[in-house]
Amino acid sequence: MSAGLRTEQLVKIYRSAPPMAAQTGFMFGQPRSKARSDKSKQVEVTALAGLSLEVHAGEILGLLGPNGAGKSTTVGILTTRIRPTSGQAIVGDFDVWREPVAAKRLFGVVPQRPNLDFALTAREILTFHGAYFGLPARESHVRAEELLERFHLGERGDQMVRGFSGGMMQRLSIARALMHDPAVLFLDEPTVGLDPQTRLVVWELIREYNRRGKTILLTTHNMEEADELCGRIAIIDHGKMIACDTPAALKASVPGGWLIRLRFSSATPALAERLRALEGVREVRSGGDTAVDVYADRGGALIPALVAAAANAGAEIHDVHLSEPSLENLFLLHTGKGLRE
Repeated sequence: MSAGLRTEQLVKIYRSAPPMAAQTGFMFGQPRSKARSDKSKQVEVTALAGLSLEVHAGEILGLLGPNGAGKSTTVGILTTRIRPTSGQAIVGDFDVWREPVAAKRLFGVVPQRPNLDFALTAREILTFHGAYFGLPARESHVRAEELLERFHLGERGDQMVRGFSGGMMQRLSIARALMHDPAVLFLDEPTVGLDPQTRLVVWELIREYNRRGKTILLTTHNMEEADELCGRIAIIDHGKMIACDTPAALKASVPGGWLIRLRFSSATPALAERLRALEGVREVRSGGDTAVDVYADRGGALIPALVAAAANAGAEIHDVHLSEPSLENLFLLHTGKGLRE
């Protein structure tokens, strides 16, 4: 069974009171009674601002963005954990907030941090999850054994998970999400904190599940992970869609491809104009009072010309950073921020 998912004009606004200051005396020069009344004021934070996203049945789509971009909020809404302010979230044929029970049967969720019950063994965690989704006891036990072996946990099935390593807990979290064989799998930064060997194991398990025609929405900060696993990548920031396409197409859309980040004693508009006039330079963007981003057709071969142009403008270069065409460069182009912030 295959199922896709989508969001339509999804908006989520969080409302919270401002941080509490002193509990006694004055707050910012105001009497306590005045401070107490100010607690009723709310601060609005827009996590999603009309996000429309579609994940086709049977594909792996990566959702990228810096911290606070709205990735986890999007997953939270699609999995019924967070109620949207407005808009629709649909899994398969079901609106997840109008038909949550039917929608939940279609998907499995692997949270950013393992939330396993430390009072249970690995096998019990899986069989209890199967029972939660209505699997008969015999089928649940057979399924649990298969998953323990597939996730290299067969010898640890009867052990309490409190003694498991981080990688083992994450593998068990993925196995738990697959117990009811969901058509859609949500993975919220599943390899954060894992060693390289365990990360490769998790990648292969994700590919294996996708080869069975399953749909996967993966949030990640890892550029290599997105490039390796995802058929398409959606990049968001401030709750809005910036770009969505295949990894190859996204990288090809960066002007010139190469990014040369220059840091000066001071960066002036006149300096930017000198750099923009150089052959091979496609775009120049200010990175503040001391930094300039140069997008170009060439990489290292262009650096001597950049240094000479800066010297002629009386600017002293403090640092040069060169990077090849990448998804990171695409994000820097649109937001000026790194994906790992």
